[in-house]
Formats: sequence, C-alpha cells, structure tokens
Amino acid sequence: MAKLTGKVAIVSGSGRGIGRALALKLASEGASVVVNDLDERTADAVVAEIDAAGGRAIACIGDVTEPDFGERFVRAATDAFGGLDIIVNNAGYTRDGVIHKMADEQFQAMLDVHVMAPFRILRAAAEPIRIMAKQEAAEGREVIRKVVNISSISGLHGNAGQVNYAAAKTALVGMTKTLAKEWGRLKVCVNCVGFGLVETRLTATTGEPDTRATIGGKEVQLGVPAGTREAAAQMIPLGRGASPEEAAGAIYIFCIPESDYISGEVILASGGIGA
Repeated sequence: MAKLTGKVAIVSGSGRGIGRALALKLASEGASVVVNDLDERTADAVVAEIDAAGGRAIACIGDVTEPDFGERFVRAATDAFGGLDIIVNNAGYTRDGVIHKMADEQFQAMLDVHVMAPFRILRAAAEPIRIMAKQEAAEGREVIRKVVNISSISGLHGNAGQVNYAAAKTALVGMTKTLAKEWGRLKVCVNCVGFGLVETRLTATTGEPDTRATIGGKEVQLGVPAGTREAAAQMIPLGRGASPEEAAGAIYIFCIPESDYISGEVILASGGIGA
C-alpha cells in the first residue's frame, strides 16, 4: 500500500517548482491533493497530471495573501475529500533589495505572503482539525496529521539584500515551533524545511524567460543576477543547486508515517551550505 493512502493534502503554490513536484509526489503515494496557484491554467495542468497518473486532485485558484484564502483552501479539501491531514505552506517569492533602498510596501509584501498567509491557512484549519481529533480520540483511534512550513537558509542565517525575505522566513520558524506545542495534543506534527539554492524560476538568472510575474496586480522581477547565482552555487559543498524533486523530497519526509514522532524541528535542505 502507498504510504499516504486515504490522506488529504493541501499545498500552496503548487502549480510550479517545488510545490508542483511535491503535489505529484504526494499524489503518487495515495494522497488526495488540493493544488493552488495564481494561474488557473497552471494549477489545472498539475491536476491533469495527477489525474492522468491515477491520482485524485482538485485546484483552488487564488492569491494566498487574500484575507479569505485560508478559509477557501481548507474548505476545498474538506468539501471535496472529506478531511485534511497534510498542510504545506509553500507559496512565496522574493523581492530583494538592500535596506536603504527598500520601501515599506516591499518589506510588507514578504510578511504578507510568507507569514500572514500561512497564519491564516493554519488558523482556518484549526477548528476542523480540533473536531476531527476529538472524534478520533473518542473512537480510540490515533491519527497523526502533518504541517510543513517552508523557510529558507536566509531565514536561519540571513542573506545580504534580503532583509524582508529573511525576516519573514525567520518568523515562520517561530510559528512552526509554537504550533508544534499548541497542536501536539491534537496529534499534529509541525515542522519546517529551509532551502538553499533550488533550481526554480525564483533562482533563475534575471532576465531569462518566465522570470517576471504579476502578483497582487504588480509586476515583479523574479530571479537573481548571474554573478550572485554563480557565487551561491560555488559555495554549495555538493556542488550544485537542488532540483525541485529533490527539494520536494525533504518536505515529503515530514509527511509520511516514518516521521510521526518528529515535531517542532527545522531542517535545512541546502546541499551542505548551512552546515
């Protein structure tokens, strides 16, 4: 039997990159998955991939920073699949700049997507999880649920030019450790994965195709300058950045039964650069 048969997962930002790779992996192990992206066509394409492989998935389109998104996301899972077992807060992007050139709006944008959005999703999930856990306890069953928040090596060690992103990703670590304490009695394991360089459009060389996106009605330049990217790659002991599938594997570890007694932890999937 697949490791996640009967489980229901929601993965924010799962139309591309790490999130897409994770959605496909969870579905391949039997989980029903709610896929999220800003772009309907992108999300639908991932759902179609899962369906074609014999899995189960639906799309929940929308911006995770919208005040009502958390409620919609959680409700999509419970309405379509009758439960919620795995929550992965993966959606995000970067808007880099040195502090003396950074506007309040630029700083706040990172807090909105990397802190407020996960907070709202988890707050929306709290009551359904509490109800399910209470019923399971009354029936003498132990069901372990999983939350995985996505941080960054920048959030643990800082990074020049990313004061906004690093601050937000650090806050997510605090959220992780706090919820591990609050939700332990509900049989929920809450962990965090911090990434280094992963080969996605967020780390592509600036100016390459698909490195501009419209987020919240604003056009945002994604990617990093070629020199910065090359320097970062040279610092990685394993000699290269991770593929999206390798990055998804680090998250997957926290979703499967083998990690049912791990909670409140932060691991780096960085190829050794965070050692």
